[in-house]
Amino acid sequence: MAIATDSFPALTGFYRFLFLYFEPAITALPCLFIWTLPGAAWFHHGLLPDDTPPPSSTVIPDARTHMTVLQLGNCYLLLGMLSSLVFRAVRDALPGNPIAQERILGASLLAMAVADVSTFVGSNWVIRIDVIIATMVGLPEDLRYAVGSWNATTHGNITFVVFLLVSRTAWFLGIGRTSYYYGRSKTTVKTGDKKG
Repeated sequence: MAIATDSFPALTGFYRFLFLYFEPAITALPCLFIWTLPGAAWFHHGLLPDDTPPPSSTVIPDARTHMTVLQLGNCYLLLGMLSSLVFRAVRDALPGNPIAQERILGASLLAMAVADVSTFVGSNWVIRIDVIIATMVGLPEDLRYAVGSWNATTHGNITFVVFLLVSRTAWFLGIGRTSYYYGRSKTTVKTGDKKG
């Protein structure tokens, strides 16, 4: 098998920018907002877009809700750090081994795609549509389809997650990149032939 000149051939171009830099940063950002300023109360208020001003306090009066929002912030930080640090470790530990890189990246991206989908699934409704976005279910009915009225949190939970899921799916399908493992026959993977 020829060694690729790029030390991270399994994650190139758009996918490298999105999954190695942009997604980890944008995913960890809510933690910073929750734990510092504008604070947990601001974040909690922003979960539903409306015209009421955010609270002036950084603390949510209900201790259980405050603790839950702080823990949610930690989850955002964890997700951002996992993709950032794991993907960098894959790049550094397996340079020039695109098959191994792709298998490990694929496992991580699959776990994130499952999380993306679980953001959509789950409603107590009798459903005619197979997938309902959980955030949309929680939105007041007058805001559910008023996309122009959504705030950054709502767009992050719906619009950005859909974009990430589509991007992860495109990566698995080999769109815009060379596939080294996923979508390849076992014989082709063993011989190291590339599909571009």
